[in-house]
Amino acid sequence: QVQLVESGGGLVQAGGSLRLSCAASGGTFSTYPMGWFRQAPGKEREFVARSHWSGGMTSYADSVKDRFTISRDNVKNTVYLQMNSLKPEDTAVYYCAAGVYSTISDAYRYWGQGTQVTVSS
Repeated sequence: QVQLVESGGGLVQAGGSLRLSCAASGGTFSTYPMGWFRQAPGKEREFVARSHWSGGMTSYADSVKDRFTISRDNVKNTVYLQMNSLKPEDTAVYYCAAGVYSTISDAYRYWGQGTQVTVSS
């Protein structure tokens, strides 16, 4: 059983940056593809970014491309989401997920509890 714990969320002004972390335990992290998703109030959960188990293959939602970067440290069992040039529309609860290299949330088996990101205008 894999446990995921996100951290790094908070309140930031538009144009600012945040780095989210997701620490994994209870499994072989280095073999798991990882993803980041987000859910804004009243909206469905949406794909943000994903990383292949090696970190050598990544992809992003169009809405965050060139602003967000996913990376991972397989020694520290942690995946990161560096978020730059934040916009108010990036406000959401951000979740990390583990298990498959997919943009579809239902495909992932393991989820963290989420961390709130609020971007003020």
